[in-house]
Amino acid sequence: MTKPERTQLAPGLEISRVVTGLWQVADMERGGTLLDPVRGAAAMAEYAAAGFDSFDMADHYGSAEVITGELLNGPAGRGVRAFTKWCPPPGPMTAEVVRAGVMRSLERMRTPRIDLLQFHWWTFEHPGWLDAMLELAKLKDEGLVGAIGLTNFDTAHLRVLLAEGVPVASNQVCISLLDRRATEAMSTLCLARGVKLLAYGTLGGGFLSERWLGREAPAEVGDWSKMKYRRFIDAVGGWGALQGVLRAADAIAKKHGVSVSNVASRWVLEQPAVAAVIVGARLGESEHRADNLKLFGFALDDADRARLAEAFAGTQRIAGDCGDEYRKPPFLTASGDLSHHLDALPPVWPKQAVLGHADRWRVDSGSVWEPLAGYSRAVREGRRILVSGTTATHGSGRLVGGADAGAQTVYILDKIAASLTALGGRLEDVVRTRVYLTDAADWRAVSEVHGRYFGDIRPANTLLQVGALIGEGYRVEIEAEAVVP
Repeated sequence: MTKPERTQLAPGLEISRVVTGLWQVADMERGGTLLDPVRGAAAMAEYAAAGFDSFDMADHYGSAEVITGELLNGPAGRGVRAFTKWCPPPGPMTAEVVRAGVMRSLERMRTPRIDLLQFHWWTFEHPGWLDAMLELAKLKDEGLVGAIGLTNFDTAHLRVLLAEGVPVASNQVCISLLDRRATEAMSTLCLARGVKLLAYGTLGGGFLSERWLGREAPAEVGDWSKMKYRRFIDAVGGWGALQGVLRAADAIAKKHGVSVSNVASRWVLEQPAVAAVIVGARLGESEHRADNLKLFGFALDDADRARLAEAFAGTQRIAGDCGDEYRKPPFLTASGDLSHHLDALPPVWPKQAVLGHADRWRVDSGSVWEPLAGYSRAVREGRRILVSGTTATHGSGRLVGGADAGAQTVYILDKIAASLTALGGRLEDVVRTRVYLTDAADWRAVSEVHGRYFGDIRPANTLLQVGALIGEGYRVEIEAEAVVP
């Protein structure tokens, strides 16, 4: 086979099953010197000519969008598929803000339409992510965006978007022999709803290769990619756990006459929800196209999968769901612990002093019901925070989640978390929740979401069925109490 396999990611969007990732452009430009766009585009053109004509980048990957624009506007750019990501800081996502973000990438890439625009959001406590996605859907209808994708969304929030009818084509998440989170609930949802996964991190920053088999752990690593995936290795059990996986992959590689990296990528490609793997490139420095083509000349058999499963048993599961490392511990991203970044994000809603009470504060979420009925979303008195019964009401009145009680619960608990944060608390401080359902049959879907948020916190909880909730379509209401240390 002389070209990589292809697949349809979305209607009218056929891509290579090996996508070339340009995140290392930012690493190559770390010293402040930008890559020459013409030379960078020429290096990309060599990938495209070999059939690796699908490229992934982001608004913060150095000058990757500019280099891609140089390629797209030359003869070698014909047929190239270019994906980028928009990663705005949390804040109000008005139509003007969203359009400006997309237009910036369009101008840098010098193209009238982005084939796939992928959206990343730093904290789901801020509800602007939903506004942004609804506006991106409008820009898709307008023709500025070909397809809409996500980056590092977890299963719960993908479910909310699907319940809202947002046309999500893909979710870009980490999947590898070390990080198998996306093969669980995420894949189940994607297969059921027709969403494709774009897998990055498949080679673990290069650690999933012969180079590291039998080697001692490095005292330090230089590039950002290896910094990040060394943390993944620590999270799955350390260097010994990596060696167990490498030994299994090496035995399979020798059996098929391929490389360990081929085995690592092939395992990911064979996951049913995966459309493509993303393999990073250091433009003009190194390339592995010939080796990557070997991915399509063999397949894993039952004995191979059993050998890998035995190796997996010697590793620990990375905590949480897809993308959690960007929003809470263990903070496995390249810059390490992101606590300083997350702590710097302003509260979604400002707190207000309650007149006549020196130690009482309150917060409003903007619901039409709060001033009408004369109550607050949450009140803090001393160390105690009381959160009012909360429904999946977005802004001044939109119901989020449709008829999906689980999706409504996700939005509700995000809203409760934002209320606590505004008053100096956290979900970890919650000591009691009360859940009201209009239909007892929803108990499991709602309880599973509650368990994802509170599984390690374990507050006291009461779940009740009620005759009705005020408002058309509301299936869940939740209140919470917290005690701040």
